[in-house]
Amino acid sequence: MIDTLAALYPQHLATLRERTDTALARGGFDHLVVPAGRPITKFLDDLDYPFIVNPHFKHWLPLTDAPGSWLVYTPGEKPKLIFLQPRDYWHVVPEAPTGYWVDDFDIVIVRKPADAIAELPSGTARSAIIGDDHCALQDVRPNNPQAVIDHLHYHRAYKTPYELELMREANRRGTRGHRAAEQAFRAGESEFGIHMAYLKTVVQTDAELPYASIVSLNEHGAVLHYTNFDRSAPARGRSFLIDAGASASGYASDITRTYASADAGEFQALIDSVDVAQRGFVARVRAGQSYPELHVHAHHVLAGVLREHGFIRMSAESAVESGVTSAFLPHGLGHGIGMQVHDVGGFQASETGGTIARPEGHPFLRLTRRLETGMVVTIEPGIYFIDMLLAELKNKPFAGDIDWAKVDSFRQYGGIRIEDDVVCTDGEPENLTRDAFAQL
Repeated sequence: MIDTLAALYPQHLATLRERTDTALARGGFDHLVVPAGRPITKFLDDLDYPFIVNPHFKHWLPLTDAPGSWLVYTPGEKPKLIFLQPRDYWHVVPEAPTGYWVDDFDIVIVRKPADAIAELPSGTARSAIIGDDHCALQDVRPNNPQAVIDHLHYHRAYKTPYELELMREANRRGTRGHRAAEQAFRAGESEFGIHMAYLKTVVQTDAELPYASIVSLNEHGAVLHYTNFDRSAPARGRSFLIDAGASASGYASDITRTYASADAGEFQALIDSVDVAQRGFVARVRAGQSYPELHVHAHHVLAGVLREHGFIRMSAESAVESGVTSAFLPHGLGHGIGMQVHDVGGFQASETGGTIARPEGHPFLRLTRRLETGMVVTIEPGIYFIDMLLAELKNKPFAGDIDWAKVDSFRQYGGIRIEDDVVCTDGEPENLTRDAFAQL
């Protein structure tokens, strides 16, 4: 894989330089300055939260654990990495940078955070400094100019071949963890035990994963962001929903699968129907496809699934228009993904800003752009049995069109979600997740 990344990286860097040249010109700046970031100290404590690198920093180079370092880019010049390698006997000191990318940078090693100031462009008023408030160093403070941010965030949706290769690797790592997690579920492990099996197989700590894993047994699958990790296994594991990803040089995978116990035949049949529907949505990840329209289409298809399995008696059109499907699928069909699991720019109208509104009645959709070649999105439909939302349906005029006995019998399973990471190409979509599962 290293040889592949080495071959792809120069073109990736050239793309970033081109995008940045345009962004700086539009904003009226001479330099891009990107701090990697610094650890944040916990309130009333002398310990830090796990370090999370600035995504604008790791976009340029595969360094995710370089706190106190800085990237400087001036159009027409070689980018500079100011690398903090402190004198420290309390912690592991980062080794000097090596690898396929180092020849593309002027690298300056500093021993103290303040030493970086002398290496930054003079006159920071001419610099677009992108970061959060914790990145400030004396008088050098992020200004995050909107014109620069808008251009860079809009174009981040289009992944370079280098980025796609890292996302393939993130999916390979994640799918290995998912297989281990399924085996742990079948063996009767607790949620905590399943999570430990996942981490061991992925070979990443919780802090290194792109997001907090969702590991839910039985009715816990109805909690969309369930991260409690019960330490004791239930008396009977009827169902298992896992939403967990992995990282590769800062790029994320986001994968969800749902499993049924051997004796949960009806629930398995519902999983199978959602899986067929999900594959159909994936097939529509094509250039020119409006993502909001795909989301609404998914509601109509899942309404048919609910009707086929006897949960509702109304038409698919009525189920969507009345909001019934939103009670069973209260989240969006998916989102952009890349360096961040919910990547930026999902609502931008153009490279100069603006917002594309969500469709009415769908407030939690995270992506409203039209799909184009190079974009990577998740496709994650679901059907859930959430007590709060179902209670609201019971007070609606159409409540008689819902088979409440059937619904109640499925509360014990929590819910279903199936999620893949999918690349929009010039032709057939590339399903990073299913391809990775097929390689196991």
